[in-house]
Amino acid sequence: MAKFMYLYRGPTTFKSDVTPEQGAERMAAFGAWMEKVGAALVDGGSPFGTSASVRDDGTEGTAGDLIGYTIVEADDLAAAKAFTGGLPFLSNSDGKFAVEIFELLPM
Repeated sequence: MAKFMYLYRGPTTFKSDVTPEQGAERMAAFGAWMEKVGAALVDGGSPFGTSASVRDDGTEGTAGDLIGYTIVEADDLAAAKAFTGGLPFLSNSDGKFAVEIFELLPM
């Protein structure tokens, strides 16, 4: 089986707009999703904090809008995509959030 990284993309401001109760609800929903994924969940991941970007010419820039990650194990990309069903991160249905999925290749 291969490992796949989910990179969560979206506005960072959504965290500050959440009440403690809403935050607890989101964490419970994410926990339920992780239970559903089961043994295929390699690393539940983490939200990202402060960020920076260093370019190949030595200059610094603004980091992108990546806000967290998760790693799953699946037979192929289609199976990794299927695990996003029910992922609370994608529940807003407003087009502001996305999960980008990358296969992690062996070195």
